Amino acid sequence: MSERVIEIGQTASFTKTVTEADVILFAGISGDLNPAHVDAVAASQGMFKNRIAHGILGASFISAVIGMQLPGPGTIYLSQDLKFLKPVFINDTVTATVTISEIDERGRCQLETILTNQDGEKVIVGLAKVIPPK
Repeated sequence: MSERVIEIGQTASFTKTVTEADVILFAGISGDLNPAHVDAVAASQGMFKNRIAHGILGASFISAVIGMQLPGPGTIYLSQDLKFLKPVFINDTVTATVTISEIDERGRCQLETILTNQDGEKVIVGLAKVIPPK
């Protein structure tokens, strides 16, 4: 088995349409039953006028890229900073993109992390620090 080369500038992405089931299942798993996510009537009276997906559900798509593609299986998360810029609505199609921006002397990576919606708008941005697999 050959060792994977990791270099600054490498990028990978994952695209998913956020469904009603995703939001309800995430609410159940996480225990976050905020009406903004699970109650259409309450959400219609809130600032976004519709139910929105959990911000951390969107962030989990970033984790999927890191753990499955870049750096890939065996990667260990050290930290993740996130800024939530826009809501993700049910039936939005989002793309998580991860780019290696730095590699330190120990081989640890800093990753630029971005989640965009189907209109190309950034909805979540951040930086992750990880230990890539050997």
